[in-house]
Amino acid sequence: MSTEIVSIAPATGEELWRGMPGDVEELVERARRAWPSWAAQSLANRIELVRRTANELRKEADSLATLVAQETGQPLWAARGEVDAVLERVELAVRAYAERTAQRRLDNALQGTSALRHKPHGVAVVIGPASSPLAIPAGQLIPALIAGNAVILKPSEKVPAAAEILVQCFHRAGVSADVVQFCCGGPDTGMELALHEGVDAVLFTGSTHNGIALARKLAASPHKQLALAMGGNNPIVAWDTPKLTDAAALIVQSAFGWAGQSCTNARRLIVRDSLFDPLLAEVKRLADRLIVGAPFDDPAPFMGPVIDNATAEGLTESFVYLLSNGGRPIKHMVRTVPGKPFLSPAIIETTGMAERPDVELLGPLLQVVRVSTLDEAITEANATQYGLVSTLIGGSPQDYNRFWANVRTGLVNWNRPTTAASAGAPFGGIGLSGNHRPGGLYAADFCAYPVASAEMEQPRATIGLGLAEG
Repeated sequence: MSTEIVSIAPATGEELWRGMPGDVEELVERARRAWPSWAAQSLANRIELVRRTANELRKEADSLATLVAQETGQPLWAARGEVDAVLERVELAVRAYAERTAQRRLDNALQGTSALRHKPHGVAVVIGPASSPLAIPAGQLIPALIAGNAVILKPSEKVPAAAEILVQCFHRAGVSADVVQFCCGGPDTGMELALHEGVDAVLFTGSTHNGIALARKLAASPHKQLALAMGGNNPIVAWDTPKLTDAAALIVQSAFGWAGQSCTNARRLIVRDSLFDPLLAEVKRLADRLIVGAPFDDPAPFMGPVIDNATAEGLTESFVYLLSNGGRPIKHMVRTVPGKPFLSPAIIETTGMAERPDVELLGPLLQVVRVSTLDEAITEANATQYGLVSTLIGGSPQDYNRFWANVRTGLVNWNRPTTAASAGAPFGGIGLSGNHRPGGLYAADFCAYPVASAEMEQPRATIGLGLAEG
């Protein structure tokens, strides 16, 4: 028997939502019946319905932000930003579809016309992460609908409540309840959806472990579109800069924003040895001031709890592991509220470790390494199988050009936090961070496939060579 899914508020332990896993067979069957008529609608109609959905979301903005804050534990101000990001993605997706999948024609005179158009895949499954129950899934769901796909949204089993309301807003706007559907469930349900023969595209955001499992299972199904957005062991390189306060703020934002649970959070800080002591003193001073609290606390916290107690326990164990294997603590990780997954931000120097684990520790834990040269810093930044985002703080334009040219990440920033990513640009990584299917502006690319045509209004052809006399 399927296990009931229960959503628990990490800050309070309160039950927010309860439901059974979705019936995959029924959901896919309904989507398959619905998508041809949805795809047959004009693009203008599909865009209009998506824009109406944005209006429905605006009506729900306050209550939805409150629910996101409860369900994820993030501060209310951050949850409001999540709702705003969904609204922003609507117009960005409309623009992206026009830019990336525009119809084109080329007149070849006597050879007729060459045409380029795009077709939807059919039924798309969007699988979302716990850290962002609205903005990240919407960044794939909206372009998929605009392209003409029917979509089944399966959020993380830890944050189903907000995602369900997102789908309901589409329904209230006039999108058929068969064209966009909600499916709760854990990793097994996600895998069942992905492997179903009636599903044509799988758009996944989540852990590298689950993404690799999907890729392996779908290796024998090359006809299915698979877009993977996974984690990162993201580096910040701090180089020559007199602005230590600003540099420290960028580092703290990168490492501890969203309680370190975003895929773009910095995991590693690589510092020039001459800058190490003064910069780390500033970083620790600022980190010591960060308010860790519940979503609706006054004053507002900088960061809330991590998603659940199991995650908090895993992070504290990881800190102890680093400590026991050569790490030098700069700021200890502490469980600040008994029985709840609140963690203080932690900083540990790992320069002296014989082997630094190449894993994504999804929480407020920053590892620090000191180096002597920029080449050494770039080598250290690349000492990972991940490749999502990297940042250089300080340095000259020439240093940045060298860093940009040699670092292996899909996003490269200069004097901006690792979390600074525009939805109006491509978003994605390489290596264990993704499979070269960037989202953001380029999400339109994996929501429809190009069809090239050679066309003439009347048949016209001759065979001039290779014919026997007749």
